[in-house]
Amino acid sequence: MADIDNKDQAEMDPADMEDVEEVEEEETGEDENSKARQLTVQMMQNPQILAALQERLDGLNGSPSGYMESLPKVVKRRVNALKNLQVKCAHIEAKFYEEVHELERKYAALYQPLFDKRSDIVKAAYEPTDEECEWKADEEEELTDEMKEKAKLEEEKKDEEKEDPKGIPEFWLTVFKNVDLLSDMLQEHDEPILKHLQDIKVKFSDPGQPMSFTLEFHFEPNDFFTNTVLTKTYKMRSEPDESDPFSFDGPEIMSCTGCTIDWTKGKNVTLKTIKKKQKHKGRGTVRTVTKTVPNDSFFNFFTPPEVPENGELDEDSEAVLAADFEIGHFIRERIVPRAVLYFTGEAIEDDDDDYDEEGEEADDEEGEEEADEENDADYDPKKDAAPPAECKQQ
Repeated sequence: MADIDNKDQAEMDPADMEDVEEVEEEETGEDENSKARQLTVQMMQNPQILAALQERLDGLNGSPSGYMESLPKVVKRRVNALKNLQVKCAHIEAKFYEEVHELERKYAALYQPLFDKRSDIVKAAYEPTDEECEWKADEEEELTDEMKEKAKLEEEKKDEEKEDPKGIPEFWLTVFKNVDLLSDMLQEHDEPILKHLQDIKVKFSDPGQPMSFTLEFHFEPNDFFTNTVLTKTYKMRSEPDESDPFSFDGPEIMSCTGCTIDWTKGKNVTLKTIKKKQKHKGRGTVRTVTKTVPNDSFFNFFTPPEVPENGELDEDSEAVLAADFEIGHFIRERIVPRAVLYFTGEAIEDDDDDYDEEGEEADDEEGEEEADEENDADYDPKKDAAPPAECKQQ
């Protein structure tokens, strides 16, 4: 632990040091180390000492390295020139991302007819042809014609036993439930509403307008609200901050706005009614008070915290907005373009495979280390063996 200078110790109230044990200078070896560890632990539990340490550490934040300070003035001057070049690079990078946004808008128009057809199939507005429905799954590659025919007959038999479903029921609800980032937002009372969700679309800002995108959630008529479309708009910025240009790392979401949901009376799942009993201080009588309080729901997504003009938020609001931005970006970048793969779970399996590969690499490294130890002539496995666990009488 870093030493505390005499000034900091002098400012400390002697009463704050009562719990700190004295250590005899003459102690040596293990006893001295043990005492030192105890002293460290006790000092770290002292608020006055922690405050003094934090003050000293805060003073180091943003301090230039000793190497930079040691450079000759003429070299520092050239380093400043490099920094100015870096600022110009950041502005060029900002222009690059603006053109990327224009490309996204262009290709969104090309994707949209395919997404519209997807929506029509999901909501039973269009029945795909046999040719459009042909798909060779991996597990079918090695099946014989006889096995394929048998499987087809079994599927037809199952279909006859069930009612003929329209489109793809609960398509988007299933997508949401399959993705951890979204399923964490879902409550049981949200599910009956999301069964009516028919499509999610992404709309980009018009050319020449500030960079933004809007998520549109299209619902069929339902008993919960009268809206047919719920929207969430994210405003972005793609320019370096003048006060900190080196922090620029591509477009960032600056704020978001939701929409007003016109709930049917008694159907608003973002609110709940609770009853509280209150006792009168003087008379001692008890009365029951009914209060309406916020309720956890996916549909709170459409009423995000407002960002004040000065941009300052409390910690809770910052955390909510950070999560909100992540969710909005994920829906735009992953969910809408690849919805069917999240419905089937294939996109999730691909994500899991990425993590598995990292785990396998780690396992391989551990295996290599074990092999090296076994090939080491001086390696003694007894030294690495864990000591037996102590038996403690209950």
